[in-house]
Order: sequence, then C-alpha cells, then structure tokens
Amino acid sequence: MAFDKDAIIDSLKEASISDLNDLVKAIEEEFDVSASAPVAVAGAAGGDAAAAKDSYDVELTESGDQKVKAIKAIRDITGLGLKDAKGLVDKVPSVIKEGVSEDEANKIKEQLEAVGGVVTLK
Repeated sequence: MAFDKDAIIDSLKEASISDLNDLVKAIEEEFDVSASAPVAVAGAAGGDAAAAKDSYDVELTESGDQKVKAIKAIRDITGLGLKDAKGLVDKVPSVIKEGVSEDEANKIKEQLEAVGGVVTLK
C-alpha cells in the first residue's frame, strides 16, 4: 500500500477538532513523541524560566455537573460550533485555547470555573 499524502490531508480537512486532538494523542503514544513546541531554558545570564513565560495553554480538566453551561462557555470563548464544543467537554482533559496571555488565560479560567469546570493553566 502506497503512502498517499494528499488523501491523508483531504481527510484531515474534514475532521473535527476533537478528532484531530485524538489523532495527535494517538500519534504521540504510538511513536513516543510530543507535539508540543520545545521550551527555551534560561541561559547563563540567569533569570527565572517560569517568570519569563508569556503564553499559556488553557486546559479543561473536569467539565463539572453543568455540562450545557460549560459547552456554552466554550463556544463563547473559542467560537467553535456546538458539536466541537461538546466534544471538548465530553473528552476532558481538553485544551481549550493555546498560546494566550496570562490575563486572557485567567479570564477563560474564571469563565469555565463559574460554570463548574476545573481548569489548569499550562
């Protein structure tokens, strides 16, 4: 069986966000790799690497008892459709937004915690 890159790309274009998330996790497990970007470490000049962090990933680790409200909050935050937002709530832990500022990450965290979700900033 020949490797058909174009067919794979076409099928990825039709996949939902939650399906793509599952695919990335499966590839990471199968090939023992990580899809996350490498993190720069503070060099000899000193400095605290944690203090230098300027972007965060917001991860919903528990959806809570108010799933409908969590889905609505995720739709407001991300602009996703109902099906994709529901997929993120149903398949926790789920990254809701990546590479956001600390202020935006805390705002999103507050919104999701207000509807019973448990959020981790990474």
